[in-house]
Amino acid sequence: MISNLIFSLFAITMIISASMVIITINPIHAVLYLISVFFNATGLLILLGFEFLGLILLIVYVGAIAILFLFVVMMLNIKLVELNQNLTRYLPIGLLIGIALLIELIIALQLPLNNVTLSSNTNGLIEWMSQVISTPSTGINTLGNVLYTHYYQWFLISGLILLVAMVGAIVLTLNQRIGIKRQNLYSQLAVSADLNKF
Repeated sequence: MISNLIFSLFAITMIISASMVIITINPIHAVLYLISVFFNATGLLILLGFEFLGLILLIVYVGAIAILFLFVVMMLNIKLVELNQNLTRYLPIGLLIGIALLIELIIALQLPLNNVTLSSNTNGLIEWMSQVISTPSTGINTLGNVLYTHYYQWFLISGLILLVAMVGAIVLTLNQRIGIKRQNLYSQLAVSADLNKF
Protein backbone atom coordinates (compact mmCIF):
# COMPACT_ATOMS: atom_id res chain seq x y z
CA MET A 1 0.00 0.00 0.00
CA ILE A 2 2.74 2.45 0.96
CA SER A 3 4.85 1.45 -2.06
CA ASN A 4 1.89 2.12 -4.38
CA LEU A 5 1.42 5.55 -2.80
CA ILE A 6 5.13 6.39 -3.20
CA PHE A 7 5.05 5.11 -6.80
CA SER A 8 2.04 7.33 -7.58
CA LEU A 9 3.74 10.30 -5.94
CA PHE A 10 6.90 9.81 -8.02
CA ALA A 11 4.86 9.33 -11.22
CA ILE A 12 2.66 12.40 -10.70
CA THR A 13 5.64 14.58 -9.79
CA MET A 14 7.54 13.36 -12.85
CA ILE A 15 4.60 14.12 -15.17
CA ILE A 16 4.17 17.61 -13.69
CA SER A 17 7.91 18.33 -13.92
CA ALA A 18 8.06 17.10 -17.53
CA SER A 19 5.12 19.35 -18.40
CA MET A 20 6.84 22.30 -16.74
CA VAL A 21 10.00 21.65 -18.80
CA ILE A 22 7.91 22.28 -21.91
CA ILE A 23 5.72 25.07 -20.56
CA THR A 24 8.21 27.27 -18.72
CA ILE A 25 9.91 30.08 -20.63
CA ASN A 26 12.95 30.59 -18.42
CA PRO A 27 15.62 28.10 -19.62
CA ILE A 28 17.25 27.85 -16.18
CA HIS A 29 13.94 26.85 -14.62
CA ALA A 30 13.41 24.34 -17.45
CA VAL A 31 16.74 22.64 -16.67
CA LEU A 32 15.85 22.52 -12.96
CA TYR A 33 12.52 20.87 -13.80
CA LEU A 34 14.44 18.42 -16.03
CA ILE A 35 16.63 17.49 -13.05
CA SER A 36 13.42 16.87 -11.08
CA VAL A 37 12.22 14.55 -13.86
CA PHE A 38 15.45 12.56 -13.64
CA PHE A 39 15.19 12.29 -9.85
CA ASN A 40 11.62 11.01 -10.02
CA ALA A 41 12.47 8.57 -12.81
CA THR A 42 15.27 7.22 -10.62
CA GLY A 43 12.79 6.72 -7.78
CA LEU A 44 10.42 4.85 -10.10
CA LEU A 45 13.19 2.58 -11.38
CA ILE A 46 14.33 1.77 -7.85
CA LEU A 47 10.76 0.95 -6.81
CA LEU A 48 10.43 -1.37 -9.82
CA GLY A 49 13.59 -3.23 -8.82
CA PHE A 50 16.00 -1.77 -11.38
CA GLU A 51 18.47 -0.29 -8.91
CA PHE A 52 21.42 -0.26 -11.31
CA LEU A 53 19.55 1.57 -14.08
CA GLY A 54 18.14 4.05 -11.57
CA LEU A 55 21.53 4.91 -10.09
CA ILE A 56 23.16 5.11 -13.53
CA LEU A 57 20.38 7.47 -14.63
CA LEU A 58 20.98 9.60 -11.55
CA ILE A 59 24.76 9.69 -11.91
CA VAL A 60 24.96 10.22 -15.67
CA TYR A 61 22.01 12.47 -16.39
CA VAL A 62 21.74 14.50 -13.19
CA GLY A 63 25.41 14.48 -12.27
CA ALA A 64 26.77 15.26 -15.71
CA ILE A 65 24.35 16.18 -18.47
CA ALA A 66 21.78 18.26 -16.57
CA ILE A 67 24.46 20.21 -14.69
CA LEU A 68 26.25 20.79 -18.01
CA PHE A 69 22.99 22.12 -19.48
CA LEU A 70 22.55 24.39 -16.49
CA PHE A 71 26.08 25.83 -16.78
CA VAL A 72 25.72 26.35 -20.55
CA VAL A 73 22.37 28.10 -20.15
CA MET A 74 23.74 30.33 -17.41
CA MET A 75 26.79 31.26 -19.52
CA LEU A 76 24.73 32.03 -22.64
CA ASN A 77 22.89 34.86 -20.84
CA ILE A 78 19.71 34.45 -22.88
CA LYS A 79 17.36 37.42 -22.79
CA LEU A 80 13.85 36.46 -21.72
CA VAL A 81 12.29 39.20 -23.88
CA GLU A 82 13.55 37.49 -27.05
CA LEU A 83 12.17 34.17 -25.82
CA ASN A 84 8.73 35.68 -25.29
CA GLN A 85 8.72 37.13 -28.81
CA ASN A 86 9.81 33.86 -30.46
CA LEU A 87 7.35 31.68 -28.52
CA THR A 88 4.28 32.43 -30.63
CA ARG A 89 6.17 31.86 -33.88
CA TYR A 90 6.85 28.18 -33.12
CA LEU A 91 3.51 27.46 -31.44
CA PRO A 92 1.61 26.04 -34.49
CA ILE A 93 4.29 23.53 -35.48
CA GLY A 94 4.76 22.58 -31.83
CA LEU A 95 1.03 21.83 -31.55
CA LEU A 96 1.15 19.70 -34.72
CA ILE A 97 4.09 17.67 -33.43
CA GLY A 98 2.42 17.26 -30.03
CA ILE A 99 -0.83 16.03 -31.59
CA ALA A 100 1.08 13.58 -33.80
CA LEU A 101 2.97 12.18 -30.80
CA LEU A 102 -0.27 11.89 -28.82
CA ILE A 103 -1.94 9.93 -31.65
CA GLU A 104 1.08 7.61 -31.89
CA LEU A 105 0.97 7.05 -28.11
CA ILE A 106 -2.74 6.21 -28.20
CA ILE A 107 -2.21 3.76 -31.08
CA ALA A 108 0.74 2.13 -29.31
CA LEU A 109 -1.24 1.67 -26.09
CA GLN A 110 -4.12 0.00 -27.93
CA LEU A 111 -1.95 -2.65 -29.62
CA PRO A 112 -2.70 -6.17 -28.36
CA LEU A 113 0.12 -7.83 -26.46
CA ASN A 114 -1.48 -11.29 -26.20
CA ASN A 115 0.36 -12.62 -29.24
CA VAL A 116 3.77 -12.05 -27.68
CA THR A 117 5.33 -15.32 -26.56
CA LEU A 118 8.61 -16.19 -24.93
CA SER A 119 9.52 -18.87 -27.46
CA SER A 120 12.31 -18.84 -29.98
CA ASN A 121 9.84 -18.39 -32.86
CA THR A 122 10.06 -14.60 -32.63
CA ASN A 123 13.35 -14.44 -34.57
CA GLY A 124 15.34 -13.67 -31.44
CA LEU A 125 13.42 -10.53 -30.48
CA ILE A 126 12.07 -11.79 -27.14
CA GLU A 127 14.07 -15.00 -26.97
CA TRP A 128 16.31 -13.77 -24.15
CA MET A 129 13.33 -13.13 -21.86
CA SER A 130 12.89 -16.86 -21.22
CA GLN A 131 16.52 -17.15 -20.10
CA VAL A 132 16.21 -14.15 -17.80
CA ILE A 133 13.03 -15.50 -16.20
CA SER A 134 14.41 -19.02 -15.79
CA THR A 135 17.57 -17.82 -14.03
CA PRO A 136 16.63 -15.31 -11.32
CA SER A 137 19.43 -12.97 -10.39
CA THR A 138 20.03 -9.36 -9.49
CA GLY A 139 19.34 -6.48 -11.84
CA ILE A 140 23.00 -5.89 -12.63
CA ASN A 141 23.58 -9.55 -13.56
CA THR A 142 20.49 -9.64 -15.75
CA LEU A 143 21.35 -6.40 -17.53
CA GLY A 144 24.95 -7.46 -18.13
CA ASN A 145 23.91 -10.91 -19.31
CA VAL A 146 21.41 -9.55 -21.81
CA LEU A 147 23.51 -6.60 -22.99
CA TYR A 148 26.83 -8.35 -23.45
CA THR A 149 25.53 -11.62 -24.93
CA HIS A 150 22.40 -10.99 -27.00
CA TYR A 151 22.93 -7.32 -27.90
CA TYR A 152 26.69 -6.95 -27.96
CA GLN A 153 26.64 -5.75 -31.61
CA TRP A 154 24.40 -2.81 -30.73
CA PHE A 155 26.56 -2.06 -27.69
CA LEU A 156 29.67 -1.84 -29.89
CA ILE A 157 27.83 0.24 -32.50
CA SER A 158 26.66 2.70 -29.83
CA GLY A 159 30.25 3.01 -28.61
CA LEU A 160 31.44 3.79 -32.14
CA ILE A 161 28.68 6.37 -32.58
CA LEU A 162 29.72 8.08 -29.33
CA LEU A 163 33.36 8.04 -30.48
CA VAL A 164 32.43 9.66 -33.82
CA ALA A 165 30.30 12.25 -31.99
CA MET A 166 33.21 13.09 -29.67
CA VAL A 167 35.65 13.47 -32.57
CA GLY A 168 33.09 15.58 -34.46
CA ALA A 169 32.59 17.87 -31.46
CA ILE A 170 36.35 18.35 -31.14
CA VAL A 171 36.73 19.11 -34.86
CA LEU A 172 33.84 21.60 -34.82
CA THR A 173 35.24 23.49 -31.84
CA LEU A 174 38.74 23.83 -33.27
CA ASN A 175 39.26 27.43 -34.25
CA GLN A 176 42.14 27.77 -36.67
CA ARG A 177 42.66 31.44 -37.45
CA ILE A 178 44.69 32.40 -40.50
CA GLY A 179 47.23 35.21 -40.53
CA ILE A 180 48.28 35.02 -36.89
CA LYS A 181 51.96 34.79 -36.02
CA ARG A 182 52.67 31.74 -33.94
CA GLN A 183 55.77 30.83 -32.02
CA ASN A 184 57.71 27.86 -33.40
CA LEU A 185 59.94 26.51 -30.66
CA TYR A 186 61.81 24.05 -32.88
CA SER A 187 62.95 26.72 -35.34
CA GLN A 188 64.00 29.00 -32.48
CA LEU A 189 66.03 26.32 -30.76
CA ALA A 190 67.69 25.30 -34.04
CA VAL A 191 69.15 28.78 -34.59
CA SER A 192 72.84 28.91 -33.78
CA ALA A 193 74.31 32.07 -32.27
CA ASP A 194 76.44 34.19 -34.61
CA LEU A 195 79.29 35.33 -32.36
CA ASN A 196 80.72 37.80 -34.96
CA LYS A 197 77.80 40.17 -34.37
CA PHE A 198 78.82 40.77 -30.76
